[in-house]
Amino acid sequence: MSDTLSYPIELDAAGVYQLLPHRGDMQLIERLTVLDHDHYQASACWSADGAILRGHFPGLPLVPGVMLVELVAQVAGAGMRAGSPAARRLEGDYLGLLASIRKCSFKRPVLPRETVQVDVRTRPMSETAAAVTALLTVGGDEAAQIEILVINSPRQAVMEGLASLAQRAA
Repeated sequence: MSDTLSYPIELDAAGVYQLLPHRGDMQLIERLTVLDHDHYQASACWSADGAILRGHFPGLPLVPGVMLVELVAQVAGAGMRAGSPAARRLEGDYLGLLASIRKCSFKRPVLPRETVQVDVRTRPMSETAAAVTALLTVGGDEAAQIEILVINSPRQAVMEGLASLAQRAA
């Protein structure tokens, strides 16, 4: 991949699909804009009939806070893969992993069919890790502020770690 990038970079759900391993209901991003190497904006919307919302809560469906955290991790991961020269230089098959949730503040519930706008900024912590801050809004109203740490890890190392855990559990 070339280090010469022209911003903004616009990706639809299919473009994000090429960057992240998430599939089905776990692919949350509808649209992603990479404004700069460390600044990304995206949108997401949950269907009222999705499995997650059917059970959270019956008769009063709300998007779980954990899904908002996951959305931020996906925006950061896809944004870095698409627009960060450092992340694009990683050779091999890497997975972006949520390594830490530093801070979450939920200001209002997110309802089904509401579009969540996400504004994400990243700050490199090492060659493979970045601190992520995000502001989530719905209709211009603040819905959440989230701070996480994302790391890029070789897929093979993740798989070996999981196999080791499975052996110890057996």
